[in-house]
Amino acid sequence: MQYVWSFLVGGALCVVAQILIDKTKLTPARILVTYVCVGVLLGAVGLYKPLVDFAGCGATVPLTGFGYNIAKGVRRAVDERGLLGALTGGLTASSAGITAALCFGYLAALLFKSRPKR
Repeated sequence: MQYVWSFLVGGALCVVAQILIDKTKLTPARILVTYVCVGVLLGAVGLYKPLVDFAGCGATVPLTGFGYNIAKGVRRAVDERGLLGALTGGLTASSAGITAALCFGYLAALLFKSRPKR
């Protein structure tokens, strides 16, 4: 049942983004930034953790999960290192995901030939 809830929650987050793209004049980039900021805000006030516990990867894989991960890292780093942790915690917590995205993006650029849209 965990897979079903994960799929439904992750799918719902994607559906909301698609509706925003189709029905508003927001650009995809603004929607992506909004999702990350919403994840940070919900993570900072403690509302995103119950969703992560309920939906697992359905809540952590979308961009709201990235924002939640940043907020969680900042909170942990501030507890450990004080105010300096506010500057370093988000990057430390999300460094593995950022590194993976860069490496896989680079590999894709090497393996496939890009071409402009027509």
